[in-house]
Amino acid sequence: MSRWIHSPVFDGALILGPAVVSVLLVLFVPTLRAERLPPWGWLVFVVGIDVAHVWSSLYRTYLDPDELRRRRTHYVATPLICFGAGVVLYSLGSLAFWRVLAYLAVLHFVRQQYGFVMLYRHRSGERGRLDATIDKAAIYATMLYPLAYWHATDDRAFAWFVAGDFLRLPAWTAGAAGVLYAGALAAFAVRQGQRAVRGEPLSWGKIGIVASTAATWYVGIVAFNSDFAFTVTNVVAHGLPYLALVWLYGRRKWIAPTSWRTWLYRPALLWVFVGVTILLAYLEEGAWDLLVWREHASLFGGWRLPTLPDEVLAVIVPTLILPQATHYVLDAWIWKFDGSNPGLREFLFHGGPDLHGGPDMAPKPPVVRSVPAEP
Repeated sequence: MSRWIHSPVFDGALILGPAVVSVLLVLFVPTLRAERLPPWGWLVFVVGIDVAHVWSSLYRTYLDPDELRRRRTHYVATPLICFGAGVVLYSLGSLAFWRVLAYLAVLHFVRQQYGFVMLYRHRSGERGRLDATIDKAAIYATMLYPLAYWHATDDRAFAWFVAGDFLRLPAWTAGAAGVLYAGALAAFAVRQGQRAVRGEPLSWGKIGIVASTAATWYVGIVAFNSDFAFTVTNVVAHGLPYLALVWLYGRRKWIAPTSWRTWLYRPALLWVFVGVTILLAYLEEGAWDLLVWREHASLFGGWRLPTLPDEVLAVIVPTLILPQATHYVLDAWIWKFDGSNPGLREFLFHGGPDLHGGPDMAPKPPVVRSVPAEP
């Protein structure tokens, strides 16, 4: 039974590889450890990866007719609720708005890594309660310790969204989190070693996610006090695997030649798949810069507008944040294996006869369209 989401090459290059590459770049390219993020770095990493991956969720949601038909109420109500909540929060003060959004974003980033661990557990057919507890503790610890360190240290040269969006914690909390961090990772390492000694198969994808997440979050937040290093490690390890997962899902779902989606997911048209998300990200960030931030006018034609009053920003900012906020909320349920996403397991995991390793993992043919043996 294959223990990879797709294959060692695909997973290694696009799910585990981005985190490894981002860490190596920061460690061996001094330019990427600059205290401030230069405009070109912002354009490549923030716009080209981070914001683009947000827009890629359109392929999995609003541009999927099956999904939209099945959850129409959710997809209509979610942005409306996000907008209403945003207006209320911004009316309480811009810092309140950005603080809530920052913690929502952190939760989203943390849960994605946990989600990848769960994907590999499902793929490997792991059901043991002990391993589930150790795996969960390990992946959360890899992120919660750097976050605790950040909250307890007031000299970080970076913020999640705006200065002061994170609350301050007493210095001792970082030390306490560090003890839990070391214990959780040690337990995970010991458990994998125990499985290896016993001759039990290892899930290298799961091990890779835990190890690469520990490396990116430690290097980006604790090891270097650099906005550039934080951005590179943060968005590359998060955005590129998500893009790969969305593409893989669409590639396997839209195999029958029924619509333009079939062509969109062909490897030869990957540039179109990614290019659309980058274009939408560029347009969104252009609107942000024109109306709110006014920091990168040279990247958007040099246009400038007078500063808008707070009453107008109270509507503009919640509107502009809708793609991101909606992405955070929708992502909480569109990848669940709890029966609420028919066909999800098959579209992500189907890859040939070698995958029929157990009753829970055996692919079932989708009702509407066929699934290929190889994407």
